[in-house]
Amino acid sequence: MNVRLNQIKESFSAISLFTDQLGADVNVTNIAPAETCQPGDLVFVESRRFVEYVLKNKPSAVITHPKLAEAFEPGDDLGILITPMVGVAHALLKQKFADRDFKDEQWGETRHSSAVIHESAKIADSAIIYPNVTIGANTKVGENTRILSGVTIENDVTIGNDCTIHPNAVIGYDSEIGNEVIIGLGTVIGSEGYGFGQDHKFRSHRIPQTGKVIIEDRVRLGANNCVDRAAYDETRIGAGTKTDNLCHFAHGVQIGENCLLTAMFCIAGSSKVGDRVVASGQTGIIDHVSIADDVWLLHRAGVVKNIEEPGKYCALPLQELGQYKRNMTEYVQLETMSKRVQELEKKIEDLNQ
Repeated sequence: MNVRLNQIKESFSAISLFTDQLGADVNVTNIAPAETCQPGDLVFVESRRFVEYVLKNKPSAVITHPKLAEAFEPGDDLGILITPMVGVAHALLKQKFADRDFKDEQWGETRHSSAVIHESAKIADSAIIYPNVTIGANTKVGENTRILSGVTIENDVTIGNDCTIHPNAVIGYDSEIGNEVIIGLGTVIGSEGYGFGQDHKFRSHRIPQTGKVIIEDRVRLGANNCVDRAAYDETRIGAGTKTDNLCHFAHGVQIGENCLLTAMFCIAGSSKVGDRVVASGQTGIIDHVSIADDVWLLHRAGVVKNIEEPGKYCALPLQELGQYKRNMTEYVQLETMSKRVQELEKKIEDLNQ
């Protein structure tokens, strides 16, 4: 990275990311955290608690919120870019100037000789295929997509443009992957859903899962996710949704757009999640329930019935956040309350003698 501050500002002028530039048009050679930054670095300051680090370590450039800009003194050695969206600026700048370069042809060829690609597959010339990749019949891979080492893609799969498929991921047959999708290490898309019929001896007989998986544009799936194919129709993850590691999506699940689902999120078959749903770690959702848009699921939420209204819900049994806080306050006082009840019972007993 070797870029002047004004060049950074102009790079995002089309979306008006920055509202002002103060101080010198400094040269930036690195993006660093405020705690360990030094001259030449650019840092992002979204909270007042990071101001003292910047004042002490003296980076060359700061990107901050308008309300925090006054904490710094722009000058010949410090340039400041102001934005109302520091987090977005952090994401976009690091993607543009400091992200991993998947186009680095470290193997000396854009389509490694160890890759096994069916003759009927259609791979865009700009796609990059790393070692030991397997691509099945009639699969299509779009422009500028990177398929990293050890990935298996079965037959009749469609993958869009500008995707990144990380090592050892598996994409099952007939799956559809949109544009700008990121699939994490070891993630399995299109594995067979969990469907069985039991006979009179409770022996289980497999019901073939013959539907498909559809991953819409700009989805990010973390490492070791499992997205099961539907029994008949489709399992779908909506555009812009981001998942953490170790998430499981059962057959026929429908996930809305721009959801944020963190580690060990687990949802059972045929359930539906609305748009902009946020789920904290270890959230569990049973089968055949629906969750409205703009719901937050917190503190190991266990969803066992429909959620029809936006809001924040916690725990199991599921409770609205305010109620949950009140219940937890009383819960931690149970021992004291129990002792008081025992004392009152003893006094009543003494009075009755």
